[in-house]
Amino acid sequence: MTTEEIILQAASKIFILKGMEGSRMQEIADEAGINKALLHYYFRSKENLFDRVFMEIKNRLIPKVHLSIEKSDGIRAFVTMFISEYIDLIKEIPYLPQFFIHEINRDPSKIIKILQSGELPFTKMQSMIDADISAGKIKPIKIEHLMVNMVSMILFPIVARPIIESILFGNDPQQFSLFLDERKSVVTDFVLQAIEIKNI
Repeated sequence: MTTEEIILQAASKIFILKGMEGSRMQEIADEAGINKALLHYYFRSKENLFDRVFMEIKNRLIPKVHLSIEKSDGIRAFVTMFISEYIDLIKEIPYLPQFFIHEINRDPSKIIKILQSGELPFTKMQSMIDADISAGKIKPIKIEHLMVNMVSMILFPIVARPIIESILFGNDPQQFSLFLDERKSVVTDFVLQAIEIKNI
């Protein structure tokens, strides 16, 4: 990892634990294992660092939605790819859900701006849904309900990880990681069974 990447990882951890207002540049420097002067050399201010962390996270999330649509020939393929891609991403960057939840509670304007900017292709996703509805493959559903259903089932185990990992897996992180891999098929099957029309 480069120094910049180490700083961003450390900043993300501190921002999640203490929020933007409660975090100090010295804490972030200590977490990154560098001196405060070097931290300021890279990012100048806490606000600049926070904005960069937010953009880094956004730039990891948004392209995966577009990729899931581009590679899908229908809602079944989209659901399968979306769930798998995002569980893999959360395993790679486990602080993502907590970061977004904290930011939504602190200042939802950034999230709202992303949702209203057209960066998320809701129209394309709804068109894909409508095509499968017209073909008699799935029941009528709005994209907002489908996305909230998927995202909530993906995120909850991460948000509740301390409880789930402790009670169900005896504080074994490897078992929890395997559990997340199993969630890919469990959540996918659950979502598809809820919307697909079965021919009797």
